[in-house]
Amino acid sequence: MSSILKDKYKKEIIPRLKETFGYKNDLAVPRVEKVVVSVGLGDIIKSKKRGALEKAVENLMLVTGQKPVFTRAKKAISNFNIRKNDVVGMLVTLRKDRMYDFLYRLANIVLPRVRDFQGIRLSSFDGQGNVSIGLKEHAVFLEVESDDVEKVFGMQVTIRTSARDNKEGLKLIKLLGFPIRKGARS
Repeated sequence: MSSILKDKYKKEIIPRLKETFGYKNDLAVPRVEKVVVSVGLGDIIKSKKRGALEKAVENLMLVTGQKPVFTRAKKAISNFNIRKNDVVGMLVTLRKDRMYDFLYRLANIVLPRVRDFQGIRLSSFDGQGNVSIGLKEHAVFLEVESDDVEKVFGMQVTIRTSARDNKEGLKLIKLLGFPIRKGARS
């Protein structure tokens, strides 16, 4: 199974980045190393509906194609009624072909469907070429049927690159097809 975005990266993006930044070797060109999709489960766990957590796990599996891992609280926080080792979220780490397929769907199908989305802000970059995108609803993914949604949850998508700084990371993300907000300040 070959990914459209992976082929585009090899045939178009690597030569463009080599030309732009003057790399001599293909392995020096920045690339996407992994994508982490994380979900906070606060409202879902507190929900009285039976099966809300199972439905959330199922929906994340549909979106990413992989079973999520639960994250647990490292310490107790009494204001949020959280005890140490309580389940507070779930995450999926995508690599290789699944990562490229997910990024392609995110850039070309999901983000254009997000209401009032004007592009990724420059402040979403961390200074080392990595970018985090927050989505308020998981239902914007085509894999999730609106009838099956018990509770709407948001998700954080973090794209980890091998870029050395924001300039390289920004160029890579743009060439992958992600929209960048115009006139945004870092």
